Parts: sequence; C-alpha cells; structure tokens
Amino acid sequence: MSRAEAFYLGLRTIREAAGDETFIIGCGCPLGTAIGWADGMRVSCDTGPTWLPEFPLPHWDNGTLPSLRGMLRNTLSRSVLGHRWWHNDPDCVLLGNTTKHTDNEVISAASVVGMTGGMFLLSDDMEKVSDARLSVARKIFPLTGVTAVPLDLHSTMNGGMPSVLRLWCTEKSITTDEVNDNFEVDVSGRVLREQASKLQTEVGWSPRNNNIDPYSRERSCFFVAPGLGSWTVASLSNWMSHSTTMSVSFAALVAHSIQDFAAMGAPKDSISSNAGPGEKSENGYHVFSFWSSEYVWIPHETLVDNSPLVKKLESHQTEIFHIKPADPTSCQYIGSDLHFSCGFEVSSFVAGEKRVLIELKNNYAKKGSVYLYLPVGKKFDNATVEVNGAEGSMEIIARPTLRGNEGVVVRVPVVIKGTGEENDGVVSISC
Repeated sequence: MSRAEAFYLGLRTIREAAGDETFIIGCGCPLGTAIGWADGMRVSCDTGPTWLPEFPLPHWDNGTLPSLRGMLRNTLSRSVLGHRWWHNDPDCVLLGNTTKHTDNEVISAASVVGMTGGMFLLSDDMEKVSDARLSVARKIFPLTGVTAVPLDLHSTMNGGMPSVLRLWCTEKSITTDEVNDNFEVDVSGRVLREQASKLQTEVGWSPRNNNIDPYSRERSCFFVAPGLGSWTVASLSNWMSHSTTMSVSFAALVAHSIQDFAAMGAPKDSISSNAGPGEKSENGYHVFSFWSSEYVWIPHETLVDNSPLVKKLESHQTEIFHIKPADPTSCQYIGSDLHFSCGFEVSSFVAGEKRVLIELKNNYAKKGSVYLYLPVGKKFDNATVEVNGAEGSMEIIARPTLRGNEGVVVRVPVVIKGTGEENDGVVSISC
C-alpha cells in the first residue's frame, strides 16, 4: 500500500466515523487524496502580516512561506477547485492595523475572497479593528457562493498572478428540463450530455440545491432579484510593486454567458429582450467602480472596436467593476457600496412609471449608498425620496446622454439598522 493509499483510507475512516453532518476541513492536506472526504480545504499557504516573507523567513520563497502574496496567488490559481471538490479555504483575511498591510492590500485580499466565493474567515480581535477596515469585511459579507473565472490564469505578466476575475449576475434562469426540450441532438450526443451532466452532479456544488446544472452556468453566476437585469462583475488587480495602468478587453468582460443560454438550448422566451451580458447594447453600458464609487457611461462602440477597459491602479490595488447594458427609457439599479456584487444586497426592485421601490436585505446593519439611473423624461429629477419610511435625499452624480435620451445617475444614502423593523432598508423615489 502506498502512502497516498494509506492516507486515503485514513480520511475515509475519519469521514465514516464523523458522519455526513460533520464539517471536515483539511489544512496542509494533500489535495488529491482528500477528494470526496473533506468539506473544506485550505488551498493556500498561510497568510502573513507582510506582502512578502520577511526576516527571518527567506524573502525569495514567496510562494509557500507565510505572506499575503502567497495566500492570494494560491487562492487565485486554485479557485477552480472551489465548489467542485470542496469549499475553498483561502486562509484568514487580516484586517488589523498590527500588520504591515496597506489599505489597498486589505481591500485586494477581501476582493479575491469575495470574487472566488470560498470560505470567509477572520482571526483578528474585532474590538481592535478600525471601523474603516471592518467596513471592508462588511462589503463582501455574505459571500455569494459562486466562483469567478480567472481570465488570465496562465499569464506570466503582472507578477505571474491572475489579475482579472469575472462573474456575472442575472435575474434570468432556466431549468434542465427546459434545456432538454429545446436542445435537439442525436442519440449519441444526448448520451454524451447525460454523462457530462452526471459528472457535473457528482463533483459540482450549487448554493441553491447542492446539485449543479451544467447548463445554467451557476458556478460563475448568481441570481438576483427580478427587475435588476443582467450584468458582469469583474475585478482588476495590480500585483506589481509600483503603480501602473491596467487594461483588459472590454469585449472579454461582456461577450459571454447570455450567449451560452441560447447556445445551450434555452427557450427564446426565457431570454429577455433587454440586453444582458454578451448581448449587444446599442445604448452602451453603465460602468460602476465599487471600491471608489465612481460611475462612467461607456458607448457601444467600445465593444465593437474591441477597445480595452483602462484603469490606473496603485501597487497591490484592486478595483471591482460592474458593467450593465444601458436602457435609456427605464429606471436601472446601477449598484451600491453596500456589497461588492452590487445586487446581492437587494431583495426586491420594482420600477414603475412614477415610482421606484427598492427593498434592501436587512439581515445586518450597514451604511452606504445606492446608485440609480433615472430617465429625465419621467421627471425623477424633482422626485421625493424616502428611506426607511422617513424623508431621504439624493444627489445627481452624472448626466449621461444615451443615444439622444437624457438621464441622470443619482446617489441615495441609506442606513440599514438590521433590527427587522418595518421599512428598514426600503428606498422609495416618487415623481
């Protein structure tokens, strides 16, 4: 019996004794032999109080020794294992000011943990963590349970670490039965599809029902409240020791996912006429930068010309972008600074002719702002705002003109008490 076989039998014995109701996490555990027996798995080296290992640790070994860079590098490169073999454990996010981490490095660590959707662990003494650092943790909690796709996994640029992660969000969903009814294949093709589906079910995991539908793209997509639409979430990171201008193909961020819905046989009526990620939006795109709370409208020609999305980032800085197809005639939820997904925080969104009603999840106390696009033609620029049932306010931060249609992007401050009171987290804008 080999050492791997002996270890495998040992883990199987532990699992059988512990039972299915016990959560088993491996730490420093050989990955291959733990498949099927561990619920969670440390996929990175230990994090540390510095970006690179410092004396007495050898600085040149920054891949396995305790350091924030090593933790992030391993978490990114092994993100594909998450929710397939187990829940990925990227090690703790260190928030305390006792480390040498800059604010940018703390935000980058939180961004990677949030985007990869594994376990979220904190080890700091919370009473000693500053409000600013604690707010970073609040903005990625709760996690969505889905795993972003690293678009440059094998790139040797940017310090040899993936710098672009992509998720997508949608209010649309289809079932496997709908796919089967609308996807015509020959017998041999159907057998292959059934085998693939069985394999995905055996090794996959879905936050909704513990089984993943290989055709719904749930691994890199999370579903949001009706009315929010569909959009791309992408993080861009600078892992180098100096500031630089980062760029990524705009088409690579939006030309995906919804096309897969159609390609996999989704019924046409399940795909809204409104443009989603991957569909051409003649009216351009709303782009919201989460960490900096900046908004910009990008014209459709940017996608046609294959122009890049460009952002100057400081050393070890990360920004998360939300790219949503613009609709000049409808009220649209642009995002918020409450949750990195800019959608997971919303339980209901209803936009009528004279009123926009948003119900934010009020499980936890949070403070921030929501951002909306309002068509000027509906006279929302002179609207009445209510937050939590009391008089609120809004500030116009942009006036984009979408194909000749004027509109405004507004910021509405909100405070969620998290006490379960009536109207807690409810935002109403009436004209």
